[in-house]
Amino acid sequence: MAKAAAINTEESAPNRALSVVNRGGDFLRDVRSEMHKVVTPSRAEVQSTTLVVIISVFAFAAFFWGVDEVLGTALKHIYHWLGAVQ
Repeated sequence: MAKAAAINTEESAPNRALSVVNRGGDFLRDVRSEMHKVVTPSRAEVQSTTLVVIISVFAFAAFFWGVDEVLGTALKHIYHWLGAVQ
C-alpha cells in the first residue's frame, strides 16, 4: 500500500492528465463497439411483449384485489368478534 501511495505521489500532473484523456478515449471506443451490438426489436416483438406486459399487469391487479378483499373481510370479522366494530 505504501508503494502504491509512493507511485501516486511521484506521478506528475501532465501524466495524470494524459491518463485521463486515454481512459476517456478507451471509454468512447468501448461505447461505440457496444452500440454496434444493439439490436432494434421488430414491430411484432414489440407488440407481443407489450401484450404480455398488459396481461401481467391485469393479472397482478386481480390477484392483489383478491388478496385485499380476503384480508379486509377477515379483519372485519376479527374486529367484530373482538367487539371493536359494531
